[in-house]
Amino acid sequence: MAVTWTIATLEHELSDGAVVISHWRANDSEVVDDVTYSGSSYGTCGFAPDPSSPSYVPYADITEEMAIGWTKDSLGEEQVESIEASIAAQIDAEKNPTQEAGVPW
Repeated sequence: MAVTWTIATLEHELSDGAVVISHWRANDSEVVDDVTYSGSSYGTCGFAPDPSSPSYVPYADITEEMAIGWTKDSLGEEQVESIEASIAAQIDAEKNPTQEAGVPW
């Protein structure tokens, strides 16, 4: 199992292309005896880029890997680990349910 991070979309300023918000997804799944168990998380992350900085990347040159890196950096290692642990817990709960829905009649 390895959590896969993706960027659903980026919000950016029209004036200078500065990315101000990333909408991210984190997903994982595990197959056991031909049954797929999955977990996911979705969120947003805000940025305050400085277009005059030497490390500034123009909007057209941004890759998904860059945006994922910025997102994870902004969230911080502890929150990234918490998100990934939550996804693992979702998968575990799906594999080992403690509740069931239905009616007895």
